[in-house]
Amino acid sequence: MSRRTPLIAGNWKMNKTVAEAEEFIQALLPRVATADGVDVAICPPFTALTPMIDSTRGSRVQVFAQTMHQAASGPYTGEVSALMLSELDVHGVILGHSERRELFAETDKALALKVPAALDASLMPLLCVGETDSERENGDTERKLRHQIQEALAKVPSERLAAVAIAYEPIWAIGTGKVAEPEQAQEAAAFIRALIGDRSPEQAQLVRILYGGSVKPENAGEILALPDVDGALVGGASLDPGGLAAIIAAAS
Repeated sequence: MSRRTPLIAGNWKMNKTVAEAEEFIQALLPRVATADGVDVAICPPFTALTPMIDSTRGSRVQVFAQTMHQAASGPYTGEVSALMLSELDVHGVILGHSERRELFAETDKALALKVPAALDASLMPLLCVGETDSERENGDTERKLRHQIQEALAKVPSERLAAVAIAYEPIWAIGTGKVAEPEQAQEAAAFIRALIGDRSPEQAQLVRILYGGSVKPENAGEILALPDVDGALVGGASLDPGGLAAIIAAAS
């Protein structure tokens, strides 16, 4: 039986004012109060981090940031550091989301520094990896995943690999309505676990691998039942408290 507790993380992206976030969290908290056996996180924009941390104290809901810079401080206008997030009592941070990679030129080289920086600040890194439509069509999925995993985790000690959660997000399925077939999601998750196993078989059995790519209440149960999928990184469906609660219920 798996020792891994599923994680459902709702990535709000650039959505919700503080007032809208407060309305959301007050609707979500009673819906998930009895959801046992599952970890829950919301990932609001920077402006709503402190309000959400204050509103979720004492609950089962954790608060993650959507990105951070690898440096502790410096001339990086518009950026925040791991220590700044930790000071707010943020629990974790999404790193390497495909939108950050594509739109804001986040590189594997930067992620190799960001992941250990997050760990050193007692933040859980939620590392996103995945292939484009053309890469899958060309049979390059495993090559892409191997490169992303090996680069991003290169500076993480082998005994700490399971402190990083990994989200497999097929880029072709993000916001498109497409969803990887269950066998595709399982195949990718198992491959990622095998890559971790190359460094530490023990950590490979503990590391949580999430699926991210148009997860909805209607398909969550089938995805979360896969043996190597330990949760979901939810995009659009996480903007509705009822929808996110239904996915959390499917995981619990």
